[in-house]
Amino acid sequence: MAQAKIQAPRGTLDVLPEDGARRRELVRLAEGIFGRAGYGYAETPIFESTELFARGVGDATDIVEKEMFTFEDQGGRSLTLRPEGTAGVCRAYVEHGLHKRPQPVRVWYLGPFFRHEAPQAGRYRQFAQIGAEALGSDDPSLDAELILLLSELLERAGARGLRLSIGSLGTPETRRTYSEELREHLREREDQLSEDVRARLDRNPLRAFDSDHPGTRAAVADAPRLIDRLAAEDSQHFTEVRALLDDAGLAYEVDGTLVRGLDYYTRTVFEFTSEALGAQSGVGGGGRYDRLVERLGGPPTPGVGWAAGVERILLASLAPAAEERPLVFVALERAEHRRAGFRLVRDLRAHGVAAQMEQAGRSLKGQLKHAARVGADRVVIVGADVLRVRDLRTRDERSAADPDEALALLLEQPPR
Repeated sequence: MAQAKIQAPRGTLDVLPEDGARRRELVRLAEGIFGRAGYGYAETPIFESTELFARGVGDATDIVEKEMFTFEDQGGRSLTLRPEGTAGVCRAYVEHGLHKRPQPVRVWYLGPFFRHEAPQAGRYRQFAQIGAEALGSDDPSLDAELILLLSELLERAGARGLRLSIGSLGTPETRRTYSEELREHLREREDQLSEDVRARLDRNPLRAFDSDHPGTRAAVADAPRLIDRLAAEDSQHFTEVRALLDDAGLAYEVDGTLVRGLDYYTRTVFEFTSEALGAQSGVGGGGRYDRLVERLGGPPTPGVGWAAGVERILLASLAPAAEERPLVFVALERAEHRRAGFRLVRDLRAHGVAAQMEQAGRSLKGQLKHAARVGADRVVIVGADVLRVRDLRTRDERSAADPDEALALLLEQPPR
C-alpha cells in the first residue's frame, strides 16, 4: 500500500535548479557590489535567544507579538528562529567586541529568516534575505551609501518599477513627545480605527500609519507628521542625507508616514517598492538604529542598515540568470567505455571546461538528443578504438586515438 506523500510545510519554498541559478547570480552581484564598498560577509545563528528580539525589535511589534517561531530547548531556554537580521548582527558586534575595531564596521549577510505570516506570492514563512549593516558612525554619508548600495543591487538584478521612499523618525525622545500628540489625534477618531490599532494605541500609536484598514487610513490622513516635529540636529541630518542622494541622481519621495515595522529605528528610514509586485510591493528597506547596540548591552553605537527579500527581488525581475551550460557532453557507444569517458570529463573540468557525461543508460541516439537538449556545444563519442569529437554548431567531426588526444582537440578552442 502506497504511503501518503510528505509535502513541505505551508509557507515554505523549494528552490529548484532553474530558480537556484537566478539566486546564485544575485549573490554574485551582491558580492561584487558590497566588496567594492568594503563590506565583509558575516553570518549569525539561525536561532537566537528570544530575549534578543523582544528587547531589540520591540515587544509591541507584529514580529514579536504574532510572527516569531519560538520554542524551548532541552535546557528550558526560550529560543527563536531569527525573524530579521539586524538584531543578530548587533548582538555579535557586542559579544565579539567589534567596537574596538576601526569604525565603522561594515558587514553584509545572506540567509533564511522565519515569520509566521499568511503565505502569499512573495511572502513566505521561511524566506531569504540579503542585508547590509554599518555600525560605529552617525555620518549621514553612511545612510546615503547604504541606500545607494541597495539601489544598485536592485537595478542590476533587473527589478522593475522601483520607487524609493525616505523619511526620518528623529530620536526616541522626539518620538515619545510626538506619540502623545498622535495618540490624542487618534483617540478623537477611535471609532474609525481597526481593532488591532486600538489595542496598541497606548503602546505604539505610530503603527497606525502601517495599517491598510480604510477607517484607520482615513483617521491618519490629517494626522500630524513626525517629520515636521524633528529636532534641529535630526532635521539637519536628514537634509544632508537627501543632499547626498540628490548629488548621486537617485530619485526618491519624502514620506512623512513611513515608520517601518520595527521599534529600533531612529532618524533615517527608507523603503524600495516595486510596481511589479502588486499589493506586496515592498522589496527592501531599512534605516538608522542608533540606540540598538546600547539596548543590547553594548556601548553607545550608532548604526544603519537594510534587508531585502531575495524572493521579492526575483519576482520583481524578469531577467534570467546566465546559466553554466555543459559545453562538452561525453557520450558512450557502450557502457564499458564509462571509465574512459569519466576520465575525460574529469580532465575537462580540471581545465575549466564545463562537461557532463552519459549517466542515464540512454542509447547513443538518445545521448546525442540529450546533448542538444542541455545546450552542449560539442560532443565526444567514446568508442572502443576511437573517440569522435563533434561540433554541434558546425557539424564538423574529428577523431582522437585516446582521451588525451581528445582533450587536446577540445582545448584548442577555449571555452566560452
